[in-house]
Amino acid sequence: MSGTPYARRVWQLLETLHAVTYFADECRTANREVGLRGFWMGYFAARSAPLGAVDPAVVTATFANFSPDMVARSLPDAWTHATPAAVLEARASSAAAALRRAAPGIDAVADRALPLLGKVAEAAAPAGRPLFAANRAVSTSEDPVAALWQSATTLREHRGDGHVACLVTAALDGCGIHVLFAASTGTPPALLRDNRGWTHEDWAAATARLEQQGLVAGGTTTPAGDAVRAGIEARTDELAGAPYAALTEPERKELLGLLRPAAAAVVAADVIPFPNPMGLPRPGA
Repeated sequence: MSGTPYARRVWQLLETLHAVTYFADECRTANREVGLRGFWMGYFAARSAPLGAVDPAVVTATFANFSPDMVARSLPDAWTHATPAAVLEARASSAAAALRRAAPGIDAVADRALPLLGKVAEAAAPAGRPLFAANRAVSTSEDPVAALWQSATTLREHRGDGHVACLVTAALDGCGIHVLFAASTGTPPALLRDNRGWTHEDWAAATARLEQQGLVAGGTTTPAGDAVRAGIEARTDELAGAPYAALTEPERKELLGLLRPAAAAVVAADVIPFPNPMGLPRPGA
């Protein structure tokens, strides 16, 4: 891990804390109790709630890797069942409950990590980063663990916005993103295809496009495909890492030291499946 960019190391930890919102029972139950129907309505409404009651076209464009038809099955219908404000409250409180269950020492982590994460978020430029900007504007919870979860979410969306910009620059469309990732990592195509709403026909067409571009062949990436993906990941790390310059070197080490045991506890509690459609590896992998 010594050669791994700092931004990637901290992302793996923050993403693990963030991910309880998708997989923990507390979070799925909270979405149902607030009025959202089914897992995917909960997903799209909760993740987009910082933007307000936006139309599916906005979410499709901002999230970048979902089939438009999949998004449209949940939005805008979700907003007839719950308001964005109610969803945001349920989202943060349930994530805090899940983190407390999975990582009993999380309150102490929150007390020390929140000031560091706050410095990073304030140092980050919002231009071209809609999910980051919207999440940074969410009111800070009086519950420190809910605030920690929101800080982790804000910074993971900062990285995600930058990653989308890199994918667009590489001329990858929503389905092609997953075809390239599956071919590069060996992730089962069905895991990505089905969880992002693409059909078998969509997948075949995207595969054909990438084959024509010389990026994949025989279900794996070519050297050109490996270079494209490596470039995307390196540039994503570079963009995501810039705000961490707001921390001193001791603070950067302290932040990793605080987040590692919390993320490890979440993994040990089997809250998050591996592999997963997020592309999140086990921390330390």
